[in-house]
Amino acid sequence: MTSPIPPRPLPPSALDSATQSFPILTSDQIDRVRPLGRLRTVERGEILFEPDDSGVPFFVVLSGKMEIVQPGLDGERPIATHGAGEFTGEMTMISGQRSLVRGRVTEPGEFLELPGEALRTLVAKDAELSEIFLRAFILRRLELIRQGYGNVILLGSRHSAQTLQLRGFLSRNGHPYSYVDLDTDRTSQDLLDRFEVKASDVPVVICHGRNVLRSPSIQELANCLGLNSNIDGGQVRDLIIIGAGPAGLAAAVYAASEGLDVLLIETSAPGGQAGSSSKIENYLGFPTGVSGQELAGRATTQAQKFGASMLIARSVTRLNCNRHPYEIVLDSGETLAARAIVIATGAQYNKPRLANLEKFEGEGIYYGATFIESQLCGGDEIAVVGGGNSAGQAAAFLSQTARKVHVLVRSGELSSTMSRYLIQRLTENPRIELHFNTEIVALEGGDQFERVTWKNRTTGEVSTHQIPHVFIMTGASPRTEWLRGCLALDEKGFILTGRDLDAGATDGTPAWPLARPAQMLETSLPGVFAVGDVRAGNVKRVAAAVGEGAISIHLVHRALAE
Repeated sequence: MTSPIPPRPLPPSALDSATQSFPILTSDQIDRVRPLGRLRTVERGEILFEPDDSGVPFFVVLSGKMEIVQPGLDGERPIATHGAGEFTGEMTMISGQRSLVRGRVTEPGEFLELPGEALRTLVAKDAELSEIFLRAFILRRLELIRQGYGNVILLGSRHSAQTLQLRGFLSRNGHPYSYVDLDTDRTSQDLLDRFEVKASDVPVVICHGRNVLRSPSIQELANCLGLNSNIDGGQVRDLIIIGAGPAGLAAAVYAASEGLDVLLIETSAPGGQAGSSSKIENYLGFPTGVSGQELAGRATTQAQKFGASMLIARSVTRLNCNRHPYEIVLDSGETLAARAIVIATGAQYNKPRLANLEKFEGEGIYYGATFIESQLCGGDEIAVVGGGNSAGQAAAFLSQTARKVHVLVRSGELSSTMSRYLIQRLTENPRIELHFNTEIVALEGGDQFERVTWKNRTTGEVSTHQIPHVFIMTGASPRTEWLRGCLALDEKGFILTGRDLDAGATDGTPAWPLARPAQMLETSLPGVFAVGDVRAGNVKRVAAAVGEGAISIHLVHRALAE
């Protein structure tokens, strides 16, 4: 277990990170909070909120003191103390998810108490307080993540694909957790014995210090953490957005900021395919680059700040297109209704037809290159398959930890598929070797992935290499099987929109039904829009996806007005 956070020293300046994490509000700022709250007299020892509580209020300390602690298997871990002028909360105040910590009064006094909805109203209308609160909430969450101070302990192995999947889910959702590596941690057996866990149950998740999940799915983990406890499935919303990649997140930000009642649904974690990118360097406004996870995290916070709700670890299996309001059916069988829908489900990397591919997925075969994957292949030779920007970014990033990176490209050049700055970076890196006109023909190994065989399509030469990690980033296919027969798709399964509907679908789907023409991003179903990589004719760039997501909300308003 990690050691407690040491006592916080006096802040040396207003720009110090500790000061920004725990700012002291002025009397004028507190006066602007008062109208939305109520005065509450508190006594020493009074518990204001507990871990796993939902709907936790926001408190401003007027007098007295309180402490924030986190109960664990070995007692309480101190997190912070709040005195006069300080306030409680971290990112759960914005997301509406359950509390991670316990708040207890240590000195009697008076607190100003605001319900979560009142806090979100204040954040929306007061720019100065919005900046103070959000910055503090974000920094506090980052510190919880850094310290591993969450309500989750994950016991896993680097040789387990499901361990990698669960770590990726928690990390990309910004949820703090403690990770115990069963391959190296000698004290982990005590935890296994305490909860009567067998080695065959790995990975194991301990939620809230009491619930033990053996080899859980992502949905089971999300349920245990209560990530969706604040979602009301019975209401009819203005808009449901399916997919939380850059396009879906942009749509959520603009829709929520313009007053629409928005629900965002994501199968795994915000960011989509871009969320697994180590660094995006050609996105406007980030001259030094930004990781896909960081970009997605900021966008998620923005959307929730304006009031958007998010449903995590749920998939949409069907669109009931003959009803209005439209209904979508989740993998759990639940139905959700909305007056308009934006589909932003993106595309997934194409999988080569190779024996053993599924056997080694997550245990040597990967479809994303984040910090977690980079730590698994440190010091090894690796291969990256693909000639696009995603493959180039992955190769450059992984070369920082891998001994050597082989980039396998089916074509004879990169200039038509990859940005020039990435090509230059790859060709000048001594750890990266480019192999043109090359494709993988075999994957081999016993219990673990061990070697890869590739073939030069020009010379016919076949060679086998002891490479235990392969990153596949080749092409993309849309996730639209659930829409067939409901929306017009092109021959590759991408959704037709706007003027492209005039050419007609190739699957026999009925054409546009109204007298007015379809709007630019509107599908063959009025009031249903497609944005990002899932849309036919989309430019496969993050900026293009964000632009389409933003534009779609202008079109949604028109459809709702009808």
